[in-house]
Amino acid sequence: MTLPTPISHRLLMAALLSTAFAADSVVAFAADPPGHVTGVGGIFFTSKHPKALAAWYRDMLGLPVESWGGAALRYDAPQHPPLLVWNVFPTKTSYFAPSHSPLMINFAVDSLDAILQKLKAKGVAVIKQDTTDPNGKFAWILDPDGNKVELWEPKPPAAHSASQP
Repeated sequence: MTLPTPISHRLLMAALLSTAFAADSVVAFAADPPGHVTGVGGIFFTSKHPKALAAWYRDMLGLPVESWGGAALRYDAPQHPPLLVWNVFPTKTSYFAPSHSPLMINFAVDSLDAILQKLKAKGVAVIKQDTTDPNGKFAWILDPDGNKVELWEPKPPAAHSASQP
């Protein structure tokens, strides 16, 4: 089995998003028997300084960090993509570089330009930016622990033509 490269990862994302947007909903697994994953319930990782790292995500990216130390992000938030992409990369991928962490979080954002302007004003370096991807606009930063963070402004769904209901 060949593992996806970042390019095929993006093509997979495009295919999934176009299918979900075209159908105006995510495909339900109602016909499948019980005993399968239905979505992501959380993202958990460790840090030597968890309170400081949570504050950084709150202050730099606007995550609504709660008193218990985490944030609850709603799937049905305005402009949020209708699905979450899960993917495993080979150990030797360069896609997570310059981070040495085996984890990268992709956050969907409402305006990449606005969030990058805020981040730059706060001294956060942007590693790379890509505004030519067919899935939307992307940028990458590192958090204080060295984890690579992917910021993604999805392309808006194609407008329905007048002939569609």
